[in-house]
Amino acid sequence: MENTNPLPPYDWPVLQAGWVWLCGAGPGDAGLLTLHGLNALRQADVIVYDALVGPDILGWANDNAELIYAGKRGGKPSAKQRDISLQLVDLAKAGKRVLRLKGGDPFVFGRGGEEAQTLIQHEIPVRIVPGISAGIGGLAYAGIPVTHRDVNQSVTFVTGHDQSGEATGSLNWQAISDGSQVLVIYMGIKHVNRIIGELLAAGRPVDEPVAVVTNATLPHQQVLESTLENVEADLIAANMAPPAIICVGKSVLMRQVLDWQGLIAGQEPRNLDPLNRGRPAEAV
Repeated sequence: MENTNPLPPYDWPVLQAGWVWLCGAGPGDAGLLTLHGLNALRQADVIVYDALVGPDILGWANDNAELIYAGKRGGKPSAKQRDISLQLVDLAKAGKRVLRLKGGDPFVFGRGGEEAQTLIQHEIPVRIVPGISAGIGGLAYAGIPVTHRDVNQSVTFVTGHDQSGEATGSLNWQAISDGSQVLVIYMGIKHVNRIIGELLAAGRPVDEPVAVVTNATLPHQQVLESTLENVEADLIAANMAPPAIICVGKSVLMRQVLDWQGLIAGQEPRNLDPLNRGRPAEAV
């Protein structure tokens, strides 16, 4: 049955033949897809999608769309990035209306910049459709704000591995640790031992709060609360596996009061004043 539900009134852009739209699908929950992403799904002839794009989102594609899986998972056989980029070029040159659908935001550790660069080098017109990044949306679903004025005036987003899949060697962990009160680490579970070691060596306290969120925003989301000293052992005990977001910093403590999914399920807040400020949050 063809998708015929109209989008709200708006001057919606048209996905034209020979174009590629690079679109972020958000962190997982289909409701976090943008309306521009939904508009693209209903127009595309071909949808090239990643491993983190779920069936609920793909179900909104028009009935004639060809779906091409181009997922990447660490440690598993997957398409090479150059091959994916060139496939997009070939599809566009064949006159297809192409949607490249990527988990999170295509320009946040998503290699969307590389794909867009290749397309433009081959004179393929592109449109970039941002999405909600897992480092923000996934933590929000866990009840962890990446900024809170009682906690931090800075937040740093880093990747846990480089383009080869190995631990990132180009990061200055000392400078990152000194310069940011809260760290959000993408794709860090595989190298958590080295990352934690670097942060401790840079002077972060052993009891600093850490949260790990897997399957962010999905019904089977898992959240582990720990500390820098214990997180590696706790991850093993919890049998948690990637993909995951790691958050380091006092903002993790806010989950004690802001676990909104737990509140919906009938749980009581564990601590209304997790930062021990001795006062309620101000209204403004």
